[in-house]
Amino acid sequence: MSIAATDPNCEPGRVRREPVSAISGVKNLAANHRWKVLGIGVAANASFSATFAGIPAAAVFLRSGYHLSNGNLGLVLGLLGLGVALSELPWGLLTDRWGDRGVLLTGLGATATWLAVMALFIVPSATYVPGVAMLAACLLVTGLLGGSVNGSSGRAIMAWFHEGERGFAMSIRQTAVPLGGGLGALVLPSLASVHGFAAVFGLLAAVNAVSALFAWRWLHQPPEIDQEIDNAGSTADPAGPAPLRNVEVWRLATAIGLLCFPQVAVLTFASVFLHDFAGMGTLTISASLAAVQTGAMVMRVWSGRYTDRHGNRRSFLRLCSMTSAIGFAALGLLVLTVAATPGNHAALTPAIAVLLVVAGISVSAWHGVAYTELATLAGASRAGTALGLANSFVFIAFFVVPTAIPALLLIWSWPGIWLVGALCALTAWPILLRPN
Repeated sequence: MSIAATDPNCEPGRVRREPVSAISGVKNLAANHRWKVLGIGVAANASFSATFAGIPAAAVFLRSGYHLSNGNLGLVLGLLGLGVALSELPWGLLTDRWGDRGVLLTGLGATATWLAVMALFIVPSATYVPGVAMLAACLLVTGLLGGSVNGSSGRAIMAWFHEGERGFAMSIRQTAVPLGGGLGALVLPSLASVHGFAAVFGLLAAVNAVSALFAWRWLHQPPEIDQEIDNAGSTADPAGPAPLRNVEVWRLATAIGLLCFPQVAVLTFASVFLHDFAGMGTLTISASLAAVQTGAMVMRVWSGRYTDRHGNRRSFLRLCSMTSAIGFAALGLLVLTVAATPGNHAALTPAIAVLLVVAGISVSAWHGVAYTELATLAGASRAGTALGLANSFVFIAFFVVPTAIPALLLIWSWPGIWLVGALCALTAWPILLRPN
């Protein structure tokens, strides 16, 4: 294979041919560099995941340190998710227009700066406790800035990887969410209890700054020669409508959002549930949440490779929907049994933790597969918009769920929370069916 180019030293009408070795060298360079791009995507998502999933893992200390009620706790955690929900689609549109490098650098740098400001000024002390409104507004801004990460890093991966390997690559990127969340769950509660939230926000600022440095050093667009070499046309847009006019994109984004409702319940209030209902200590709670994130990480990598090989993304997503519904229904019924028979509380407490971990892994295993399917529907160069739309639905869940849980606790207690989560997962199943 060769590339034709006009040569002023050649006779008119003749074409100079570049040697095949030059083409192969560029292809090998791009093939090697794409793993750096994937690593940047993992680092960026893990950094912000440690923020939006790690802070809720320290919810017990957030509640006591800032003197919050359960309702106020739900509000401030919910506004963190609302900030991401409001900014995801605009960031995605900007990514498709300006490119992933500029958006990712801007978002990560701004997030790191803002968290550093919070570490200096928005932390409780012996003489001053920030008010609920101040804390809520600061977490809202954190979400608005951090919403840049998903669409920009996802678009970069779609540009550097081809069909048949995108599911695996995107799933590896999505392991960053449980990876960052798991590390946050292990580190931040203990850090908050010993050193306070100045250390929590300061550590998160440093992590986001390091990821921004990685993006500045290695993230750029793939070489144009890849578009010429790729005869399969993997960088081209499909002939279908733009993402925001594509009904199938909206269907899949809606199902993604529904599946996130029970997942967010685990991420935001599982620590409170295990503490208040099951009477577990900080070490056990952190280990349980870390087990959820670790299991989700392993399942995401496996599912990406599996669905790339078998071409069965939709059927896998429906399977996750059904198993999640069963898992949360079983958890709700178990909690109901324990509440009705207090004498069995001690004997069934380990089973509660195990079932929470199993259900949490099931409802967290599908992200890479779903985002790959969504980006494929939209096209590689329009993936930022589609992923931004989906994550808007995801973080609507991050706002609605922690805001609604305190009210649901007053009405139905903990069994009702997990049974509603099962209903949300079950509702996603028919939406994931392919249209006729």
